[in-house]
Amino acid sequence: MHRCRRERLHGKAPRCREAALPRPRVDAQVTELPEKVEDIEIRLLLEALFLRYHYDFRNYAMASIKRRLRQAREQLGFSTFSAMQESILRDADMLPQLLRFMTVQVSEMFRDPSYFRALRERVVPHLKTYPSLKVWVAGCSTGEELYSLVILFREEGLEERTLFYATDINHDALETAQAGIYPMERIPLFTQNHRQSGGKSSLSDYYQAAYGRASLDKTLRKNVVFSDHSLVTDSVFAEMHLISCRNVLIYFDKALQDRALGLFEDSLARRGFLGLGSKESLRFSSHASAFADFVREEKIYQRSSE
Repeated sequence: MHRCRRERLHGKAPRCREAALPRPRVDAQVTELPEKVEDIEIRLLLEALFLRYHYDFRNYAMASIKRRLRQAREQLGFSTFSAMQESILRDADMLPQLLRFMTVQVSEMFRDPSYFRALRERVVPHLKTYPSLKVWVAGCSTGEELYSLVILFREEGLEERTLFYATDINHDALETAQAGIYPMERIPLFTQNHRQSGGKSSLSDYYQAAYGRASLDKTLRKNVVFSDHSLVTDSVFAEMHLISCRNVLIYFDKALQDRALGLFEDSLARRGFLGLGSKESLRFSSHASAFADFVREEKIYQRSSE
């Protein structure tokens, strides 16, 4: 077989030319920038959480998820999301630690006092016409919104006929809610909110202070059912007269928001009420036609009678 050599041969033999290698075909799609490695890692981690533990964060707003996962990666001591995924898959004890970052636990009693005043002055008169009531606090976090509603219903004479459901996907948050114990330094804000919401008594009537903590009256929990429930994967909870789900949907993408709102529609009694957060709306939802604005400025809606 003839070999191409680079030395000069005797005489003036023609110079040996190197054979040209064929150029690879460049597909238009290949020229596009690939996803960042970090984005791929995050998607795989979310898929692993769903397949291993059935916690579905895959359709949460990605900007929010990235921010929370980066905090978790740093504080839990992982160098990459792939390393975090390996640990989560093989060590179930890591799950509660991660969920503390994945689920937002920022709340306060009577947060946005005007919302609770609107419930008291506009919604409660309708609820008083029912012999029994069911109220669902979806995404109850550590319980501040739940206890706000229980106190409001007690002050309005509705507590005894009401069954409250408090749900969240975070077991640690549910345990905190069920304990009903909060740092005393938070109480001044809670007290101010309660007063601005139209409270008819002193908030101090509902807790005992000791060792820097405020322990809420145990009787506030006598009509409460605490339960693990996911707006992403679980079904209709029960027939409710009021559903309060505030500052949860803002962390979902549009498809997941529609799923949750459909769940609320199916869970509400006819003419039942739905309360959302100040930055949330039914306006662009596929379920918007099933509701009417009731107190527009406070994002309180009423389900249609059909």
